[in-house]
Amino acid sequence: MSQVQIAQKEPYAVTIEAGKKYAWCACGRSAKQPYCDGAHKGTNILPVLFEAESSETVYLCGCKHTKGHPFCDGSHNQLP
Repeated sequence: MSQVQIAQKEPYAVTIEAGKKYAWCACGRSAKQPYCDGAHKGTNILPVLFEAESSETVYLCGCKHTKGHPFCDGSHNQLP
């Protein structure tokens, strides 16, 4: 089993567009954080696909430990 890498210990504030599909990086290896660039290949970690319901600013998890993929739930506050 592959380990998740912490991309950063705070969320990414991003603007998403209604109806657009996104692939959130769940492994922490992507160079295009917080989105997937395929760097998970060779691991058992897959990106989280989602479609924006509305155009808005959201906070996508940067630590990759959230229970509410892909959105930040404050899990980074519990990391060492």
